[in-house]
Amino acid sequence: MKTAIVLVLELTTAGAIAQPPLPPQLPVTIRVSAAQTLGKFKPIYGYFGYDEPNYSYMKNGRKLVNELAQLTSAPVYIRTHFMLATGDGAPNFKWGSTNAYTEDAAGKPVYDWTIVDRIIDTYLEAKAKPFVEIAFMPEALSSKPAPYRPVWSPGADFDKYYVGWSYPPKDYAKWGELVYQWVHHEVEKHGADEVASWYWEVWNEPDISYWHGSPEEYDKLYDYAAAAVKRALPRARVGGPASTGPASPKAAAFLRQFLEHCAKGANQVTGAVGSPLDFITYHAKGRPSLVEGHVRMGISKNLDDVEKGFEIVGSFAKFRDLPIVLSESDPEGCAGCSARVYPQNAYRNGPLYPAYTAAAFGNILKLAEKHKANIEGMLTWAFEFEDQPYFDGFRTLATNGIDKPVLNLFRMEGLMRGDRVAVESSESMSVDAMIKNGVREGPDIDAIATRSGNTVSVLMWNYHDDDVPAADAPARVSIMGLPASAGRVLLKHYRIDRDHSNAYTVWKQMGSPQNPTLEQYARLESAGQLQLLESPRWLWSESGRVEVSFALPRQAVSLVQVSW
Repeated sequence: MKTAIVLVLELTTAGAIAQPPLPPQLPVTIRVSAAQTLGKFKPIYGYFGYDEPNYSYMKNGRKLVNELAQLTSAPVYIRTHFMLATGDGAPNFKWGSTNAYTEDAAGKPVYDWTIVDRIIDTYLEAKAKPFVEIAFMPEALSSKPAPYRPVWSPGADFDKYYVGWSYPPKDYAKWGELVYQWVHHEVEKHGADEVASWYWEVWNEPDISYWHGSPEEYDKLYDYAAAAVKRALPRARVGGPASTGPASPKAAAFLRQFLEHCAKGANQVTGAVGSPLDFITYHAKGRPSLVEGHVRMGISKNLDDVEKGFEIVGSFAKFRDLPIVLSESDPEGCAGCSARVYPQNAYRNGPLYPAYTAAAFGNILKLAEKHKANIEGMLTWAFEFEDQPYFDGFRTLATNGIDKPVLNLFRMEGLMRGDRVAVESSESMSVDAMIKNGVREGPDIDAIATRSGNTVSVLMWNYHDDDVPAADAPARVSIMGLPASAGRVLLKHYRIDRDHSNAYTVWKQMGSPQNPTLEQYARLESAGQLQLLESPRWLWSESGRVEVSFALPRQAVSLVQVSW
């Protein structure tokens, strides 16, 4: 036995280059006041979307839709582009179609809801709900229909992408009637109560090339769509404008003019003042880059977009209490831009993506409190791509049916319910400092916590913009305000890091197979599920307080739950 140990040590010393030790990280203390409530915990994480609607009902798409619907007891909403685009339903990068609207030789509308039904039925059968994006322009209605089908692949320019589907209608009355017929069809098929629980959002990012019209033409498009939605179902929810991040002055001006139109502009359908608006949407995106060979995230831009939008909405007394859905909130703006081609997107396969999203989630809640904004949704624009290489670096939740680490963050959040309770962290950054400087010095180690009945849940992250090696942070979670009679409490500790809830690490350890065996595939499926850091164990609480200590790696997320 002694000889074997010496041999191993000698081989290790001879075959490896000694790495300098990583600088130690400051210890962090998270204090949770379980008796100090901050209001209801809103499941703003339960919103997802993607470009390619036809993936919804394909093998791995259907599997993922079901997994999304099972994340939480609250409704999960799904949004897709191209729900009205003309075509045969064959998907491609950043493209899809339903052929819902065509015209006969005499110019009479022909409606065909076959593919639309297939998409929406996939959601409803899984017990998810549609976040309906009313877009894009059918070929027969486009004011510039040719060319119509976009041409794009990772690495290509976008000069042939924003084509006929992105133009205003040649007949706004026909556009309005199309929207009416769609909503009416859904009410007949699914019932008024069900459809009233959906969102109906008009278009996508009309302040950039998704809309080849003026802001005023978008307002007109919105008026016709909103009037049609309300004509078909008066209690349906309609909103917009789904504009890009308002940290940009141009995007901010677009959002502001739209709200002004809805508040006091001339309605292009009714002639009355204003337009129906039940919820407000805009987008927020980060800006990753490659710095000295590593990925540097840009969470400051993401949060700046959120705050600028809150400020604009808050400036309208008529609208400041309306629900706000960030109908895309992501680390950057192109889900189909593979990290194989765009190396700044290499965060997508591992634990950096969920750590970033957890930090964004927590700080969006802080910004909503700061601005008294009614945040209702934080939509993650990520799904899956069929028949692409495993872990090819797309912004997805799964790859060929294998769940990626980021999906486990949403599983963690789905285990949280009840009321938010007060949390303090000794190593958190203020949201104002994060917007100004990013997370470039020390990490942001912070948490949010909830209490429901006899369970307290603490979601905790160790996030840094720079994806470079760092020592683990010694963490201590102190939960106070438990009932004095609690006595023994059950601890469950879930973790996402390099070695837990991470199929990507396991796939690399296998040699990165592109054709895994059945046994390998089963192992990858298992590795993609949410995992405990340790077996559940019982602890004693003293005077209504319990403490847990552990090491929290950089770019890791923990969910600590105690129940009694």
